[in-house]
Amino acid sequence: MAALLAPAMMLRADVRSSAKPLSDEQKIIHVLNRLGFGARPGEVAKVKAMGLQKYIDQQLNPASIDDSMAEAKVKGLEVFNMSTAEVFAKYPNPGALLRQIEGGRVAQANAQAKKSAATPVGAPAVTQQDPDAMTKEEQKERRDKIQEIYAKYDLKPAAQLVPQIVGNRVLRAVYSEKQLQEVMVDFWQNHFNVFSGKAAVRWYIPSYERDVLRKNALGNFKDLVVGTAQHPAMLFFLDNYESVSPNAGPQANAAGARMLETMLKNGKLPKQARERLKAQTGVTDEQIDQRLKDMKTAQNPQQQRPKRGINENYARELMELHTLGVDGGYTQADIIEVAKAFTGWTISDPRGYRRAAASTIDGTEEKRLARVQRLAGIPDDVDSGEFYFNARWHDPNPKKVLGETVNEGGVKDGLKVIDILVSKPQTAKFIARKLANKFISDNPSEALVGRVADAFQKSKGDIKTTLKALFSDKEFFAPETYRAKIKSPFELAVSSIRALGGNTNASPAFLAMLNKLGEVPYGYQAPTGYPDTAEDWVNTGALLERLNFAVAIASNRIPGTRVDLKDFSTTDKVKSLDRAIAEILDGDISAATKANLMKQLEQPLPDVKAGKELTDELEVPNMRTPGQQGGQNRQARLLNPTGNPDVFKAVSLVLGTPEFQRQ
Repeated sequence: MAALLAPAMMLRADVRSSAKPLSDEQKIIHVLNRLGFGARPGEVAKVKAMGLQKYIDQQLNPASIDDSMAEAKVKGLEVFNMSTAEVFAKYPNPGALLRQIEGGRVAQANAQAKKSAATPVGAPAVTQQDPDAMTKEEQKERRDKIQEIYAKYDLKPAAQLVPQIVGNRVLRAVYSEKQLQEVMVDFWQNHFNVFSGKAAVRWYIPSYERDVLRKNALGNFKDLVVGTAQHPAMLFFLDNYESVSPNAGPQANAAGARMLETMLKNGKLPKQARERLKAQTGVTDEQIDQRLKDMKTAQNPQQQRPKRGINENYARELMELHTLGVDGGYTQADIIEVAKAFTGWTISDPRGYRRAAASTIDGTEEKRLARVQRLAGIPDDVDSGEFYFNARWHDPNPKKVLGETVNEGGVKDGLKVIDILVSKPQTAKFIARKLANKFISDNPSEALVGRVADAFQKSKGDIKTTLKALFSDKEFFAPETYRAKIKSPFELAVSSIRALGGNTNASPAFLAMLNKLGEVPYGYQAPTGYPDTAEDWVNTGALLERLNFAVAIASNRIPGTRVDLKDFSTTDKVKSLDRAIAEILDGDISAATKANLMKQLEQPLPDVKAGKELTDELEVPNMRTPGQQGGQNRQARLLNPTGNPDVFKAVSLVLGTPEFQRQ
């Protein structure tokens, strides 16, 4: 099947030698595909009755649109109704739970000292995180304690975070009447990409999407840049929360780390610290000495951590990916200067340990963590997982960025850099080109890019004004623009449900199929975000996956997702195919594609292959039961096919056509 359809996918699906202008219906279909995730049954007629321009204007002003259905669908995804601190508390970082099980740092030190004292001289040191250090009984005891904590405090596993995050995007894309806003959330999410698989990033994404991306999707570009720069999701993803000026003074909250470093280097404790440790834990001098010896010789991960200093990651991506573009005229010296401007932009309790402790510990550990926060200069009103500016870490010296002096002082240095970058013509052109790639074609004309860039710059980055210029441009409705873009896997999955008038609850099985297609929101590891051109999505393997998904949808194989194909049902499979073409493609199909479909109608459909569930299991040392596999290796459960095989075959084939795969 893929072999027959692939050539058509690689070429234009709607070649018009006469370059005939688009009909009114084609314009509506074009708008519904580009400004949204495709038409639902009856929507073309609805837009026609409203008037196409009025529909576009309405989409540019989403506040005027009633979106109660979509809001009802996502109501149960509670993480989007929580602050980051509340997410940390309800879905605790496994590391925080391990700290409670071990009784906090003091108890851990006591236990380690006792265990080290019992270790024969010359034997390798035993560390808490060594998987071989615990017996099966100890592992079982730890698992039981974890389960007890979850039950006692009504906690939920952190592995539920990513399914809720992705489910929110799927449900809104399928059901929202604010289709352009959802398209722009998707666009900006990839433009300002963060990866949910990196450490604590997943805890930050609900706030990141709600308070930055969705809030400013049709607002002002500068607000997006400032919002992402200060958001812990970006600070953590690109490590800027650890960026410290080399000239920064000693940090009060680094006392423990410096003490550890001293112990490792000198093999001894200051007398006062030794006496305090003995009084708090009850260990003897001999046990302390043995532990110091072990720590000095053991391969401790702390020894291998690089020293803190300026981190250039965010500075580089801010210019290359967020504003100027790779050819934006900046140098390595500019990157360093920008990085200096953003030193001190950091996060309070970046992994949420303090908030988890506040919910589950009797108060001792919470008080200790609160004291550390105050010593570090973190304001009392800053909760776990929130941005704050640490003046002690900031480079106070003047900086030179793109030839302009930055000497505003403190947090204003970074804000000044953003002012400089967003006002540059290179930024206007870079954003204009990306928007043209998204809404026009993979290779937009330079003239179009220039016109859109001009609108962006004149409006000082107003996104609505920029999009209006794009949608009113002569190239937007040009015949060669129609069906010129290949749908991304996410767009394909959502548009398939919408085209068939289907319903979904974004179940684990659906997310598994989305994962198998190759595009899960926040699932792209590189800061570039998912690509948006045909060459990245069209190959034989990808086409097979798309056809696999089409068959799964049409035959109701995916739990929680259902389509009713009664409108396509006839006693003749050719008539069913014609109905599917008429309803799904508005009858607009090439002769070559129709001929391919007639051939495929006589051949069996490929067997549907299930994807792997998107449970996002987190590694917890010594917590897995024997034979247990990570969530990414668990195959999703599919249902048996239902309905008339000839009907769902016809619908599957139409969903696999170049005409539907394109937009």
